[in-house]
Amino acid sequence: MPTYIYKAISEDDMPVSGIVEASDEFEAIDRIRASCKIVESITKAPNKADRQDIKLETKISYKTLSLLCSQFSIILAAGIPIVRATQLIQDQISDKTLKKLLEQVEEDVSSGHRLSMSLETRGGKILPKTFIESLKAGEESGTLEKTFYRLENYYDKSFKMKSKVRSALMYPAFLAVLAVVVIAVIMVVTMPIFVNMFDSMGADMPGLTVGLIKLSGLVYEFWWLIVLIFIIMTVVFRLYSTTQAGNLYLNRLYLKVPILGKVSSMKGASQFANTMSTLLAAGLPLVEAVSITGNVIDNHLLGTELEEIVPLLEEGQRLGTCLKQNTSFLELLFEMTAVGEETGFIEETLETIGAYYDNEVETATKRALDMLQPVITVVLGIVIGVIVVALYLPMFTMYAVM
Repeated sequence: MPTYIYKAISEDDMPVSGIVEASDEFEAIDRIRASCKIVESITKAPNKADRQDIKLETKISYKTLSLLCSQFSIILAAGIPIVRATQLIQDQISDKTLKKLLEQVEEDVSSGHRLSMSLETRGGKILPKTFIESLKAGEESGTLEKTFYRLENYYDKSFKMKSKVRSALMYPAFLAVLAVVVIAVIMVVTMPIFVNMFDSMGADMPGLTVGLIKLSGLVYEFWWLIVLIFIIMTVVFRLYSTTQAGNLYLNRLYLKVPILGKVSSMKGASQFANTMSTLLAAGLPLVEAVSITGNVIDNHLLGTELEEIVPLLEEGQRLGTCLKQNTSFLELLFEMTAVGEETGFIEETLETIGAYYDNEVETATKRALDMLQPVITVVLGIVIGVIVVALYLPMFTMYAVM
């Protein structure tokens, strides 16, 4: 629907300006006259096709979004107009993508566009949907600075959680890579040296050593085929995971994996509770909040199940009941959600659940990684131990004969 920028005189004889959406100019004037007695000027705003969207595809990080929301919250709370606030923040932002976006947004806001509308048009591809929709609700309710404050906490919490998980995964990943490198070096470099030595001595080799030599020969001769098979399997897996059926199957399978599946379930519950709490606090209706939350949850299965309960919510069913009957979320989540609905404090209840599952995800992730590290170390030790024994058995045999 087209947007019109207008200037008018209110019923109190005060000059006002703003924007209004209407099918044509005549409908726009009728809408303006509903609250103003005189329409001084009205012009059609540029539509999305006429405006230049930002070309960069780089997603804005949660850390940067948290800082942006913090700055907007503080400046708007001080009573500074939105246009001036955008200018001030634009000068302070170091992220080049966001800086370019704010430069374009400043032009739109100066022309009378809403901040959320400009951000969606200019940066819809690089900004989260939760961010845009929350700002829309905040503008409608007149609590934009409070919305920015809630979004600051939301993105700061999300960034810290991802950082903790990423940091915890670094050491196990290093051990796994080290194991592969060590075994590859032994099989490709060390084994041929021992094979030549055994051949020159004419020693009888045990079955374990013979098997290891044959395996080493295959790896040495057909390494390119092994690499090719690995690449093909990776590509096929990636292509399969991008399909709707493949993505759902893999995410359903992931939820059933021991330990890691439990962590994924708790992470999904945390994302649901924190996102819903933020959107409801911003003023979004429950149905719309559930729909948006379904699009931002990492586990595609849980997100799809949320989108599927939207029609049930539109029919008037309770959220807690729908979660229990139609989703794979943890029992505590839908039980507490039902309690929040019954008491009328669903926003606060979801916020509490989110904090609880944040702590549970962190604890469960640490526990899982604490178990994984010794497993990798033991497996690496066993493999290298078998290789070392296979290499030294012929020597022991020769010494026994001598």
